[in-house]
Amino acid sequence: MRPELGSVLGRPPDQPFRLRQLPGRARGALSVLGQVTRLAWRASRPLTLALGAMSLLTGLVPAATAAVAALVIDAVVVAVRDGPAGPDAGGRILLLVGLQFLVAGLNSAGGAVRSIVERLLGDRLTLTVQLDVMDHASRLELPFFERSSSYDLLRQAQQEAASRPMSMLSLTFAQLQGLVTLVSLGALLFGLSPLLTLLALLAPIPVFVSDARFRRRMFEFAIWASPLRRRMQYVSNLVTTDTAAKEIKLFGLGPHFVDSFRTWGEDLYRRTRRLVTARNLGIAGWGLLATGLGSLGFLYAVRQALAGRLTVGDLVLCSAALIGVQAAAQTLLLGLSAMYQDSLYLATLRSFLTVPAGAEQPDGGQPLHPGPGHVVFENVSFGYPGSPTLALHDVSLEIPPGTTLAVVGRNGAGKSTLIKLLCGLYQPATGRVRLDGQDLREVAPDRLRAEIGAVFQDYVSYQATAAENIGLGDVTRLDDRTRVVASADQAGARGFIERLPQGFDSQLGRWFGEGVEVSGGEWQRIALGRAFMRDARLLVLDEPTAALDAQAEFELFERVRRLAAGRTAVYISHRFSTVRQADRVLLLDGGRIREYGTHDELMADNGEYARLFRLQALAYTETPGPLGTGGSVPPGRKPGPGPDAEPGPDVSGPGPSLTHATT
Repeated sequence: MRPELGSVLGRPPDQPFRLRQLPGRARGALSVLGQVTRLAWRASRPLTLALGAMSLLTGLVPAATAAVAALVIDAVVVAVRDGPAGPDAGGRILLLVGLQFLVAGLNSAGGAVRSIVERLLGDRLTLTVQLDVMDHASRLELPFFERSSSYDLLRQAQQEAASRPMSMLSLTFAQLQGLVTLVSLGALLFGLSPLLTLLALLAPIPVFVSDARFRRRMFEFAIWASPLRRRMQYVSNLVTTDTAAKEIKLFGLGPHFVDSFRTWGEDLYRRTRRLVTARNLGIAGWGLLATGLGSLGFLYAVRQALAGRLTVGDLVLCSAALIGVQAAAQTLLLGLSAMYQDSLYLATLRSFLTVPAGAEQPDGGQPLHPGPGHVVFENVSFGYPGSPTLALHDVSLEIPPGTTLAVVGRNGAGKSTLIKLLCGLYQPATGRVRLDGQDLREVAPDRLRAEIGAVFQDYVSYQATAAENIGLGDVTRLDDRTRVVASADQAGARGFIERLPQGFDSQLGRWFGEGVEVSGGEWQRIALGRAFMRDARLLVLDEPTAALDAQAEFELFERVRRLAAGRTAVYISHRFSTVRQADRVLLLDGGRIREYGTHDELMADNGEYARLFRLQALAYTETPGPLGTGGSVPPGRKPGPGPDAEPGPDVSGPGPSLTHATT
């Protein structure tokens, strides 16, 4: 069944708005001015200066237009009153009309230039913020990406980064323009009637209070709904990409996911509709009150004109200034409300950008000293955040330089965790990991990882060319085709890549251009080629052959043994015929070391490793019977594995997988 929105997220927040909150919200809104200006300055100083100048210029235009219009009307009235005997009213009128045309032309040209500059600066600002988000995300350590709350924070920062900067920029400089308009028109109106000026400034306040109340609720609703929107995006990606296409087709999951998306989307829509409708009806209602107050102000100005205290031109100026001041004040106040919402987003962005990027080291971390690849685990324990149990318990282990170590164990034994600690992706809770005598905590993470070539069980299939897929293993040599081809050859990928339509320049994957899809085993060989791009002292392979056939896996590890000469190699594999080729074997059980030694030593000990090895070897020695009935035991062999069983055959070729699951 599809969970309803409320059961997924609980009730949305609905905190009441209080007038005493206005000063704090105003400070938060005003802080946006400085923050956005600094961001814009970073994006482009010339464009920021140009946009500021255009905002000042266009902000003065309404006052200039109203003043010139008043002068024109008064000149016309004088010309009509005095007739032909009067002074040269025609020349004055033509001069004023020309001035009015000039003001209108400047307004039009200034508006066009402002639009161009604002768009260009907005694009630069958006790019700057997106780069900030991506750059910081690229430097965050692995634990951040394994928490649900982290994904919510990242989604909020990432989703808004594409549109919010442009909105903030437009709003910030619109506030500057509105302030100039308010001051200039307000000065004109104040010269005619201080009372009308006060009325125009006070009328928009109820609209502002109403809008501020709903802005906060809308932001809280967006934060509350973020996990669900992320869930909807996930379901959408399942249906619209090739990642899960086979299972969705086979199990008929398409209608289920579409229906789930529709249910969640419609529930979100209903809640959003209620919030948006209430906000806009409230603004419309208070806006009518403001309009009524403006009409009363105009009637007051008409009475002043009838009493002879205002000229016709003054009346026109008063009307334009009254409407303009009221509109500018309302725009500024509503802008402050919107800027308060922007300040909430900026707080979210700052929360993300201030997440610590790994362990803080005052000197940035020590360089990694040259060495042969001597690895030591000293009493290492580790537990994943939020998990009540430890993934590794008091592990002490030495891997001599140049040794090939195979790590085996059941599901959840801690094999992949051991690999992550060795790669510096996690830090031990207790104990330490040393590489050539250095504690990995003291080494700069990027310097450590530059010395490691790795293939993980969930390797990435990049939607890029075959050459780029391999070259990404060492971006400093991404364009070194000789090195790329050599790495592909070492991984056994060169042959099938050269048979692709454009060889190493063939686009892999279906997402872009005329891409070519390759098999899972071929993708895995490409990932191995990526690991071979580095001249690393450590080679780490976490289930690197899960998608390879038995012969390809056997040939791969033969290559690994040759290529790892003089380097330390650690790999996880569930095929014991491959494991036995390692110099040493480590058996983990429940996060603890159960057995450690060479294959022959562990077989001679006749412990758990020997039992698992013989159990897997039975698949090659039993005569299969009917499905589900087992098989017969070959002549000369005692039945079943166990302490009294005879040693298994010398399985020199690849064997079946112990388990397909991984830690």
